[in-house]
Amino acid sequence: MSNQNIAPFGSWKSPITSDLIVAESIGLGGVVYDDQDIYWLEGRPSEGGRSVLVRRTQEGTVKDVTPHPYNVRTRVHEYGGGAFLVTKGTVYFSNFKDQRIYKQSPEGDPIPLTQEAKRSYAELLLDQGRDRAIGICEDSTNLVDAEPQNYIAAIDLNTGEVTPLVSGCDFYVSPRLSPDGETLAWVQWNHPNMPWDNTRLCTGKVKEDGTIGDIETVAGGEGEAVCHPLWSPDGQLYFVSDRNNWWNLYRLTAEGEVEALYEMEAEFGSPHWVFGLSLYDFISSEKIVCTYTQNGQWYLATLDLNTKTLNTLDVGYTDIGSIHAQGENIVFLGGSPTTPTSAVQMNLKTGEQEVLKQATNLEIDTGYFSVPEPIAFPTTGNKTAYAWFYPPQNKDYSAPENTLPPLVVKSHGGPTAATSPRFNLKIQYWTSRGFGYVDVNYGGSTGYGREYRQRLYKNWGIVDVDDCANVAQYLAKVGKVDGNRLAITGGSAGGYTTLAALTFRDVFHAGASHYGVSDLEALAKETHKFESRYLDTLVGEYPQEKELYKARSPIYHTEQLSCPVIFFQGLEDQVVPPNQAQKMVEAIKEKGLPVAYVPFEGEQHGFRRAENIKRALDGEFYFYSQIFGFTPADNIEPVEICNLSRR
Repeated sequence: MSNQNIAPFGSWKSPITSDLIVAESIGLGGVVYDDQDIYWLEGRPSEGGRSVLVRRTQEGTVKDVTPHPYNVRTRVHEYGGGAFLVTKGTVYFSNFKDQRIYKQSPEGDPIPLTQEAKRSYAELLLDQGRDRAIGICEDSTNLVDAEPQNYIAAIDLNTGEVTPLVSGCDFYVSPRLSPDGETLAWVQWNHPNMPWDNTRLCTGKVKEDGTIGDIETVAGGEGEAVCHPLWSPDGQLYFVSDRNNWWNLYRLTAEGEVEALYEMEAEFGSPHWVFGLSLYDFISSEKIVCTYTQNGQWYLATLDLNTKTLNTLDVGYTDIGSIHAQGENIVFLGGSPTTPTSAVQMNLKTGEQEVLKQATNLEIDTGYFSVPEPIAFPTTGNKTAYAWFYPPQNKDYSAPENTLPPLVVKSHGGPTAATSPRFNLKIQYWTSRGFGYVDVNYGGSTGYGREYRQRLYKNWGIVDVDDCANVAQYLAKVGKVDGNRLAITGGSAGGYTTLAALTFRDVFHAGASHYGVSDLEALAKETHKFESRYLDTLVGEYPQEKELYKARSPIYHTEQLSCPVIFFQGLEDQVVPPNQAQKMVEAIKEKGLPVAYVPFEGEQHGFRRAENIKRALDGEFYFYSQIFGFTPADNIEPVEICNLSRR
């Protein structure tokens, strides 16, 4: 006889609470070696979202490096990444508040290196022979056509003087200095491209005076996105390119020819939303360690560069990144649906792993964890799209017979991004309470080849919306979820897909927009430089195709929206300004539909403060409880819902 409680879906009591999620969880990023020491970043919601650099010594001692109130975070491209450099115990980092580079000697306090100016820096590398760092600079001191200038810069490690080295393009990423210090490689692109559209891999000779000359394009161009360049120990230039539809590994031969290393229907690259990505590294001149994604899941492998044989390793992780090697030892970030994201050190010879730090140390019975199922579902145009479906799971509960769970459809941000099966307590928050949850890799997502990525070209607000609607209907049709209780949620670009699906389709019965876009025209006019021409590719050229922007903007078609929506918005958001949400809220309120608006003071694009993460999670759950008519097991702080009594 079962000891399970019988309770309606949505009313199950779960140990995975919002308090537990924000109090006991951190974000992990940027794990690297410095001789025998290992460093990584911890994003701490309990400290207002501060990113702290942490060091683990060879002896195993773990200690914070950057003291309060320093926050290791850069604003280059707004999304940041690549905010620190460590060399022989000395740290150079970007401080979020003033965006200056600080130098911190071992056991010393941070000292500002660069001057106060409207400049941000990312992806610093050491040019030891010239006593300088080389990195990306986003310079707003002299705006050109209202945009900051981006260039590759040299930063004198003694004086902090900043000298532009390579300029003239709109964007630069991944500066890499050859082992002999004589050649600089980098990736560049111009508006309206994004780094996954058309990019060029360039090299330049470092002259005696430190300037860069003899610049040439060695790979990339129209119809090709090159990324992740890296020099081998013997001075060969390696990179990732999608020239065969998939982001595969290549190298430049001594004759200047591009040589494929291992062609495979998998992606060894990832879109450059942030700086500091590292998806492969050299064990030696003959062997690399790498990660690749196939059918939405990441794998760890080694590649013999002489025989060109790939050996996939069984490491127990399905989401892998930030790989760095030191001989046969590697560090990486790894996670799975039931294993928290972890900074891991592994010996490739023995296979022995050591977890250095986990994003959470919570001891939660796996009986509360939903393990996702990969699904390929039919979508518009006789095509196939992909998603991860998490069924409801709570070892203490089952639902009454002949009932089906409500469904949350998650539309990821980007939209050129992807979701993978990683440990996500926010998802388990829903499934352990009796919701189904589907994480959609709609057309336009990365990880399925260039052709799949380009499904969204000129079709944002159509392909993504169709795929999200079709996956919900598919799951209802096969009897996994209640087709009368379908909700959609998303943040940023995912918030746009959410609002477009609620406005232009009659599939969903409720939705939640987290800092989402409602007015494409306003986004095109107001957003930051990195994405200011993004919509040229996704929608159409602006202002020439202004009417198309209006046709796809939910704010202009609220008469078509007929279901409740809740909005969560940071009031300091520079990517999607708050007026995007506020206009939509007012329009829905005037229609007499249930609507809620939860603004957060001091938050930018994405919520980093513990109390706001908690409020957004609980608030969305409370909203659905009122709309779908179930009673939460927890005592959740109510959200004010306008027009609720009119239903």
